[in-house]
Amino acid sequence: MSEFRDWYYRVPFFTRHWLTWTIVLSLFAKFGFIDGFYLRLYLGPFISQFHIWRPITALFYYPITPNTGFHFMVNCYFLYSYSERLETGMFGGKPADYCYMLVFNWACCVLTGFLLELPILMDQMVMSVLYVWCQLNKDVVVSFWFGSRFRAMYLPWVLMIFNLIISGGGLMEFIGILVGHLAFFLLFKYPQEFGGPALLTPPSFLKQWFPDTRQMGSFGLPPESRNPVRTGHTWGRGHTLGRN
Repeated sequence: MSEFRDWYYRVPFFTRHWLTWTIVLSLFAKFGFIDGFYLRLYLGPFISQFHIWRPITALFYYPITPNTGFHFMVNCYFLYSYSERLETGMFGGKPADYCYMLVFNWACCVLTGFLLELPILMDQMVMSVLYVWCQLNKDVVVSFWFGSRFRAMYLPWVLMIFNLIISGGGLMEFIGILVGHLAFFLLFKYPQEFGGPALLTPPSFLKQWFPDTRQMGSFGLPPESRNPVRTGHTWGRGHTLGRN
């Protein structure tokens, strides 16, 4: 337990709380402590019954069934892995900036959830964060099933196509890609390539709540090109998820 506690508190703040609430709410609903209906995103109850918590709980809650349990675990792994890398990497020392990006992505996912009647937001949100990391690390080599290797910039599309083939899904992953692309464009591409201002600069009150812990003069620009670093993930039954 002490080793687990040490690991848990080493996970960066926003990633730790996002992962914790996802697991807690999903398991509570799984074992019947909470009715999952009240955790989903529905426009009718949100407006007529003033269920203002639904956009928040729809982010953390995922229905765990025999058919979705493995997908839930993979989502939790991607959540932890890529959110932790972003929070300690490009956004390291800038907690308010990372928080603001998460809030922006969440707001976009909520909006599309209402428009397209998607009651669960976990897939879209995790994919949006994964997409931003992949765009910032385009040349990193990742691995997938059967030893296939490709650059990280293709990973979101591979995951979307894989889910489309296996389960007939893909819509939520595609929405996550669009949201992640919009966030990446506003945060990095627009200021660098078009000379515009950083449009996702956090407000001053957020900076006061989560002050910077170190200076990062190059924040807002993607990292310079570097030689590919071999890392990767294997996704599937009988395979271990982790870095090579």
